[in-house]
Amino acid sequence: MSITTKNGDKGRTRLFSGQEISKADLAPRAYGALDEAVSVLGIVRATTDSESLKEQILYIQNAAFEVGAELATHPDDQARKRTRVDEAFMAVLDKMRDDLEAVTPMPKGFVLPGGNPVAAHLDHARCVFRRCEQEATALWNADFLHNPLVLTWLNRISDHLWLLARQMEGDAVIPRKKM
Repeated sequence: MSITTKNGDKGRTRLFSGQEISKADLAPRAYGALDEAVSVLGIVRATTDSESLKEQILYIQNAAFEVGAELATHPDDQARKRTRVDEAFMAVLDKMRDDLEAVTPMPKGFVLPGGNPVAAHLDHARCVFRRCEQEATALWNADFLHNPLVLTWLNRISDHLWLLARQMEGDAVIPRKKM
């Protein structure tokens, strides 16, 4: 089986639930941004020496696939529609964030990304997740997405990545200077 199916050559794609839609529709925009965020996290894993960070990033990448399945499933498809992002799913992320926040000093004021390469890639991933959150919100507003916890997860993963970036920078945090 080839990676090239030619099904998308005319700007069409299929949702996880099988419906054919334009690649410019809201769902492909949302799960495309999520795919980009997961790829940026791959750069983080490839550039860090921290085994703990690698484990967290792997968890986030796998969790993002569950989020993506919700973004790519038409709400009318009862056969495939199941809640993947639920309270238990959220509790894992919230605990990870709480644990990280307890040991990460909070900078005073805004910081500039780029204290080191790993932190810069984490900040890049955070920004892509923010864009994904915006695209998912458009899906929500269009009544395509019915699980509000998807939006919650996307918001909170950005917070978590911000904290990870600050932790990876350590003393190299660069405060924003007022002009």
